[in-house]
Amino acid sequence: MPASRTSSGALDLHGSAGDALRPLAERMRPQTLAQIVGQQRLLAEDSALRRAIEAGRIHSMVLWGPPGCGKTTLALLLAQHAQAEFVAISAVLSGLPQVREVLAQAQVRFDAGQRTLLFVDEVHRFNKVQQDAFLPHIERGTIVFVGATTENPSFELNSALLSRCRVHVLEAVSSDDIVQALRRALQDAHGLAGQQLQVDDAALALIASAADGDVRRALTLLEIAADIAAGEGGEISETTLQQVLADRTRRFDKGGEQFYDQISALHKSVRSSNPDAAVYWLARMLDGGCDPAYLARRMTRMAVEDIGLADPRALQMAIDAWEAFDRLGAPEGELALAQLVLYLASTAKSNAGYKAWNAARGDVREHGTQPVPMHLRNAPTKLMKTLDYGKGYQYDHDAAGGVALAQTGFPDAMGERVYYQPVARGMEIKLKEKLDALRTARAQARAQTGKGRAE
Repeated sequence: MPASRTSSGALDLHGSAGDALRPLAERMRPQTLAQIVGQQRLLAEDSALRRAIEAGRIHSMVLWGPPGCGKTTLALLLAQHAQAEFVAISAVLSGLPQVREVLAQAQVRFDAGQRTLLFVDEVHRFNKVQQDAFLPHIERGTIVFVGATTENPSFELNSALLSRCRVHVLEAVSSDDIVQALRRALQDAHGLAGQQLQVDDAALALIASAADGDVRRALTLLEIAADIAAGEGGEISETTLQQVLADRTRRFDKGGEQFYDQISALHKSVRSSNPDAAVYWLARMLDGGCDPAYLARRMTRMAVEDIGLADPRALQMAIDAWEAFDRLGAPEGELALAQLVLYLASTAKSNAGYKAWNAARGDVREHGTQPVPMHLRNAPTKLMKTLDYGKGYQYDHDAAGGVALAQTGFPDAMGERVYYQPVARGMEIKLKEKLDALRTARAQARAQTGKGRAE
């Protein structure tokens, strides 16, 4: 039997009453698998999931994908093919009491021989206790659980729930596929066919591009344009679209997967010395509403982690750009951040300082509280001098070449260590030449005095 509207708010897949009151995106919701645009990889005719759905063999799953890619529609069609009662709840609006009530109703249906497909929208917003409430019902088969999320399930869902569900990844819908959905809406009797709109391919492509992979958003934009065009002779013109698409925002989740993917892309583009890609990702993040102070802080980190002493000027430039943005604000201050990311990506790179710091911290953890060698200790009192504090210390400025080569700077139990190994790039070329010669001389001097060798 077809899926129907339930008291919990599930959507009627085939209902025609009140079409005029329902948004276009809802009226045009696909009623067959063939009508779903995009998702060719997941729902191709020969795919395992497509064959299973058409045979009515459905399993508990998590649908992971961006907004408007078809998660709810696919859940509705799952219920239709499996002849299951479709029940929908939203993790934003529902709490544990509502979840328990829905599960109790599902148990009654199960005892009567009726399957229930429970669709949980925004499932990542449920906490661990709420997620755990589904587990015994999934195991017993009381419900077929279908969760929808825009966030990475690995981070947002607990392992117990994931172990009982298969994760299916849905992708953002391409502009070409969105244009297909728009054309269907213009030709369908439940859509806009009755309005006899005039719209060319270029206009449809512009709407599809503005939708940014979201079919629901594209249909909403088309509906708004159609309403405006109704008073302009039925033509969706360039002027009409300028009004509709005045505020074109891209997908960006300030605390979710897209956020971390994009900052990762920015950092890796800087590290790869690709200024063009780096400034693109900076623009994407600023366009999406990312806090500029966060970006300034991350680029300062890049200056010390990935550029380091190959170009010490990068750190000062990062601080200057951060301060410039604080003084100018947006949009003028964004240029300072753009110039910074271009410089960071273009200049010489070295993580030698970063590696040296991590190696030193590792030794501190491994070797614990080692005593400071006597010759390096401070001796401000007579008693300390009597106890040999500072004894044997060689004042480097008095030594030949300005370095007391045979003198160690490490605890006796550790011996000499080499943490910092400059690379042959940028300003570190000179540092490498100097330190290589100095370390060789120091090892020779210590060998001659019988104090061991550099490790």
